[in-house]
Amino acid sequence: MSELHKFIFEGLPVRGLLVRLTDGWQEVLRRRAAAGDEFPAPVRALMGEMAAAGVLMQANIKFNGSLTLQIFGDGPVKLAVTEVQPDLGFRVTAKVVGEVPAEARLEALVNVGGQGRCSITLDPKDRAFGQQAYQGVVALHGDQREPLQDLADVLDHYMLQSEQLDTKLILAANDEIAAGLLIQRMPVEGAGNLGPTANEDQIGINEAYNRIAHLAATLTREELLTLDAEKILYRLFWEESVRRFLPQEGDTEPHFACSCSRERVGRMLKSLGREEIDGILAEQGRAEIGCDFCGVKYHFDPVDVGELFTPPRDQPPASRSIN
Repeated sequence: MSELHKFIFEGLPVRGLLVRLTDGWQEVLRRRAAAGDEFPAPVRALMGEMAAAGVLMQANIKFNGSLTLQIFGDGPVKLAVTEVQPDLGFRVTAKVVGEVPAEARLEALVNVGGQGRCSITLDPKDRAFGQQAYQGVVALHGDQREPLQDLADVLDHYMLQSEQLDTKLILAANDEIAAGLLIQRMPVEGAGNLGPTANEDQIGINEAYNRIAHLAATLTREELLTLDAEKILYRLFWEESVRRFLPQEGDTEPHFACSCSRERVGRMLKSLGREEIDGILAEQGRAEIGCDFCGVKYHFDPVDVGELFTPPRDQPPASRSIN
C-alpha cells in the first residue's frame, strides 16, 4: 500500500512530507515487463526517484493541474519524465537510446556532455483565456559548475533557484518501493514578507531549517527503503516536536494512473493525416501505437482508420478492435 505523510515542526518554519510508493510503483514495472520493454536497473531507479519526487512536490504545492518533472540531456537516457495529477495519480517513463553502465548515476545517464537539464511544468486544469503552463528549467550542475550526481541535489537546487526556498530531498528506489523525504523551510507570510525577514533573506541562514535538514541528511538509502514512516520520523526527529497529520492512504493514496485512451490515440493519428496513416497500413496492415507510460498497445485496422477520417453520420459499423 502506497502512502503519503505530512508533518510540521511545532513553532518552527519547517514542514515535511514522506512518501512510500509500493503497489503503484510495482504496477509501473509490471506493465513494462508485460510489454517486453524493461529498463536497465539504473534507469528504473531514476524513474522511481522521479515518481517519488513528483508526488512529493505535487502534494506540497496542492496544485489543481498536472505537475510534470522531466530530466533530459545527451546521455544514453535521452529523456525521463513523470506526471502527477492533483489526486496523486502518477505515471513515469523514459527513453533510452544507448547502453547504460551498470552503476550509472545521473551524470552518466543524462549529462555526459554537460547538456543535461531538469524541467518542472505546472499545467492548470482550468486555464483562463491566454493562460500558459508554467515551466522552470535548471541545468544538472551546482553553483560551481560541478555535475550533480543525484536527482535529489538537482531538485534542491531547482527549488532554491525558482522558489527561493531552502529544500532538502532524500530519494531512493528499487524494484519494490520508491520513497522520498522532503524537508522545506516555509515561506514567510503576512507583514514579515515585506521587511528584512523576507524569503530571500532567510536562504541558508535559518537555524531551525538548517538543523532539521542536517538531521534529514543522515537518513540512508537503506533506511528510506526498508523502514516504515513511524520509524523513519522517530529515528530522525525524536528530539523535535513533530505534529503529524493523517496519512493519505487507501482512496487518497498516491497511485499509478495513465491518462492514455483509444480516443486520444485516434486524435493523434488523425492529426498525422490520412496519407501518412494509409502508408502505414499499406506497409504493416494496421497501425500500432504503444503508450510509453503504461505499455498498452492500441491497434487500428483499415476500418478503424476509415472511421477516423469519416464524418460520424457516414461511418460504417466499427471493427471489433479493443486496443
